[in-house]
Amino acid sequence: MSPARLTLVLALLVAALFAASLMIGPAALGVTASLEGLLSGGGEAAKIIMREVRLPRALLAALVGFGLGLSGAALQGFLRNPLAEPGIIGVSATASLGAVAVFYSGFAGASMLALPAGAMIGALVAVIVLLAIAAGNTTTLTLILAGIALSSLAGAFTSLALNLSPNPFASYEIIFWLLGSIKDRSMLHVWISLPPMLLGWALILVSARALDALSFGEEAARSLGIDLPRARIMLVAGVALAVGAGVAVTGAIGFVGLVVPHLLRPLTDRMPSRLLLPSGLGGAALLLAADIAARTIVPAKELNVGVLTALIGAPFFLWLVTRARRGLA
Repeated sequence: MSPARLTLVLALLVAALFAASLMIGPAALGVTASLEGLLSGGGEAAKIIMREVRLPRALLAALVGFGLGLSGAALQGFLRNPLAEPGIIGVSATASLGAVAVFYSGFAGASMLALPAGAMIGALVAVIVLLAIAAGNTTTLTLILAGIALSSLAGAFTSLALNLSPNPFASYEIIFWLLGSIKDRSMLHVWISLPPMLLGWALILVSARALDALSFGEEAARSLGIDLPRARIMLVAGVALAVGAGVAVTGAIGFVGLVVPHLLRPLTDRMPSRLLLPSGLGGAALLLAADIAARTIVPAKELNVGVLTALIGAPFFLWLVTRARRGLA
């Protein structure tokens, strides 16, 4: 399938799932009432439901999913590892730690901005550390090890916060947030996360040529005139911004960046640059579909979307590991 046709098909799928996300919910609104509430007419209740509940939820699902899919494709090309995913550089874990620190300190109830601000600060710490490492004469293996170290350290501090939590309600809030969810978000969360996401996407897409060159190895990339330290900085910063901004408002949502590039790679010519935009759209489609399923599978108790993506992604990851092992045998 040509890249243009694949992109068009995925864009139409995202549009259809976005529309479905706007129409589906516990409130029994018909299509006409939903459209009127979304635009300008309709009753006050329909306006609140459509503009303050369903619209920000659908937008965040599409934006965060796009960032995760795009980041996953970029990392798999950059690291030349089909098992790479956005969490490997440690930004998700450090952003989660920042949010946990806000919960633990009691600042979460002070302002709606406190929680995303804490998560963004946590992601920023990871960005600074990774950029400092990437700016030197380092290798991709060093970046992977640094990301694993950051994830482990952030996970240890998160566990410590849970262990020393002053009351069970704080522990419950921390665990619930770590599961990843898009419900109860507002347009404010969209506007907070959108600027760093857009900057991260731009840095990744601008690095498409470097990704293609790196697919032949670092020495080949240098011979093609690629500035490897600059390429590392742009890719790491792009992934960190895109993923960190998403985690800041939704919590940790895993496996989207792992699953989507693998599903779409056989439909492309396998060049990393040709996979970026389709993976972003595929990630948006997957997260929109998962969010719709989270609302409808158990109507009496809405599931966290991060739980559903893990249920999809973990078996897929095991299958990838098994297949890779057979290839080495």
